[in-house]
Amino acid sequence: MTERDYYEILGVDKNASETDIKRAYRKLAKKYHPDANPGDKEAEQKFKEINEAYEVLSDPQKREKYDQFGHAAFSNGAAGAGGFDGFGGFSGFGGFGMDDIFDMFDIFGSRSRRSSSQPTKGENIRMSMELSFHEAAFGTSKELQINVWDTCDTCGGSRVKKGSHPETCKKCGGTGQVRYTQTTFLGTVSRVQTCDNCHGEGIIIKDPCPACNGKGKVRKTKTIQVDIPAGIDHGQSIRIQGKGEPGERGGPNGDLLITVYIREHPIFERRGNDVYCEIPITFVQAALGGELVVPTLDGNVQYTIKEGTQTGTVFRLRGKGIPHLGNPKIRGDQYVEVKVEVPTKLNEAQKKILQEFANISGEEIYQQRKGFFKKVKDAFGDAFGN
Repeated sequence: MTERDYYEILGVDKNASETDIKRAYRKLAKKYHPDANPGDKEAEQKFKEINEAYEVLSDPQKREKYDQFGHAAFSNGAAGAGGFDGFGGFSGFGGFGMDDIFDMFDIFGSRSRRSSSQPTKGENIRMSMELSFHEAAFGTSKELQINVWDTCDTCGGSRVKKGSHPETCKKCGGTGQVRYTQTTFLGTVSRVQTCDNCHGEGIIIKDPCPACNGKGKVRKTKTIQVDIPAGIDHGQSIRIQGKGEPGERGGPNGDLLITVYIREHPIFERRGNDVYCEIPITFVQAALGGELVVPTLDGNVQYTIKEGTQTGTVFRLRGKGIPHLGNPKIRGDQYVEVKVEVPTKLNEAQKKILQEFANISGEEIYQQRKGFFKKVKDAFGDAFGN
């Protein structure tokens, strides 16, 4: 029977690192362990192959021989990782079950945890801020109050009562870690765990500071200045490094993350870096043209519309939009849509003038109607006409 390649069994390539091999073994061993597949002969066989492959590839010397000579290097059976006892159990583990194999995974480091004695970064603080349309467009500076942990003034962060001192943990000798050894089918291996006596700190505090209850820090309200960049948009966030919660055991502070919400403007609408608005004009202005006063983010500007301007006409004011975030010298544009308003209440004099205008324009209006209905007829057929 042809023996399968050990790398193929674990699903790794020949250049796989030791970590990759351990990770692959852990995954497969958990999947095909006899305790997880009672009575499954195929799973038992695969589990045997997995352990045999791992025993060779996890040992640098055996792996080197295998890479050079293949299975022939272990023709005497030295590479075997054990066998099944014929009763559904795996004898090579010496009575180990599923719980024991998980302990070995801890030894391998796949479940290892950072010691609590290591410096850790402080937590980030998340807040929100409301801005006006103009503040978001051109930037501003705001004062913000935050509630954070800060060094206790009474103990100066030492966590102990004045005149007292922390004691070195006797169980771990001040290292915050305890080393254990365990004998497995892979041999004697060691693992390091966080000391359960001092919780990884290496010290024992018997007389804690009464002001902070031995924490070394207290809650304080601080006022900070926040600079809002020009061009920031609704829902975007500002990160201020080092203004979050303090780190542990000398670790850096967290950051302050501020999400910006922009109030709606009564006239302007933002689309990217462009600004849109509508302006009402009278039908006289539309017909005769003239000067319009147009509001912009920079103030009112004059704009001349042409004679015969139609409702829905859009004109552009270059450079009157929102500054680009990170480069405020570049700005978007402002687009203005004209809406012609028809008066709803006319006095007799106005009606008379408009009637005279209609009489004078009769032939022109007729030609306009005739041209419109011709287009309708061409589009829809004889069902329509004038």
